[in-house]
Amino acid sequence: MLRVGLTGGLGSGKSTASRMLRARGAYVLNADEMGRQLMQPGEAVFDAIVARFGAGVLQGDGRLDRTALARAAFEDGRVDELNAIVHPATIARQAELSAIIGEDDPNAVVVVESALIFETKYGDLGRFDKLVLVTAPEELKIARFVARTGLTEAEARQRLARMIPDEEKLGRVDFVLRNDGTVEELEVQVEAMWAELKPAV
Repeated sequence: MLRVGLTGGLGSGKSTASRMLRARGAYVLNADEMGRQLMQPGEAVFDAIVARFGAGVLQGDGRLDRTALARAAFEDGRVDELNAIVHPATIARQAELSAIIGEDDPNAVVVVESALIFETKYGDLGRFDKLVLVTAPEELKIARFVARTGLTEAEARQRLARMIPDEEKLGRVDFVLRNDGTVEELEVQVEAMWAELKPAV
């Protein structure tokens, strides 16, 4: 099994690259989706968030109000508190699922898609065999993120500012996918990378 970490800032195109890799046979684990699952009522992560942030982050139906939680985390300077709850559980879940996949398919390429592979304090890079950075110019990232989420440009910049700049990550990854052109151009890069990843298994 080959364990691949795929990262990039908001709006870089990680999910697009992940879909292309999945289409080629990779098993893709999305950190955001895992985090959302772990934040459902009945999960330990959910209980810990409510205990720490209070009932103000809940909707009327008892589920988390993700917008209210994001505001509490980003605007009130409590991101580290939230990450300390969510990140360890998410990384543990990634390891658990990767092990299950590896047992079933020893030649699997398991891709963990996460914006915060370098930023998190709760998982070392040794859990990956290869690292991939999806990058794009900052203004393009922000425009994509705003269009996708409906958040403001200021909110996008606030979140981007908490991330390590791509320039600092370039020398620490095995592959760089430059997503500043067309989808077809990104696909050509993904195909070339896949040709190198698959024989390595």
